[in-house]
Amino acid sequence: MSDKNANKPDLLWQGFLGLWVLDPESCQYEQGDPPRAGSYRIEETPDGRLAFHMEWVDASGEEHKASFTGTPNGEPEPFAGGDLADSLSVTPVSARELNSAAFYKGQERMIASRQLDDTGGAMRLIQAVRLPDGTKPTNISIYVRAQ
Repeated sequence: MSDKNANKPDLLWQGFLGLWVLDPESCQYEQGDPPRAGSYRIEETPDGRLAFHMEWVDASGEEHKASFTGTPNGEPEPFAGGDLADSLSVTPVSARELNSAAFYKGQERMIASRQLDDTGGAMRLIQAVRLPDGTKPTNISIYVRAQ
């Protein structure tokens, strides 16, 4: 825990920290093909932000990586996402739910909800994208704690 947060009694995101490994059989995708494999690492940075690191192998076997950081206070902050997103928020809803949302010109474009099971050993990731035609395809996957 960083010194900045040493006096905060309820760091709701603590249960999400660590390395998570995708259960490919759990994937239910409405947009795109589910990945063959993947991992998700969430860590707290020294300045009290959360860093999210994703790695995955897509359906064709190609490897991908993506990362982003955000302050876990629910407030949108600038994000360099080009025409897809210009701000991002990270919201710890409870000790079992941690959300992030991407916005473009004030409009929510994407939300990712991370939900821990009762044991804290599995994390459900629900990602929904708002498309220009008004549809909201959702992808769901389960990650199991690796460490």
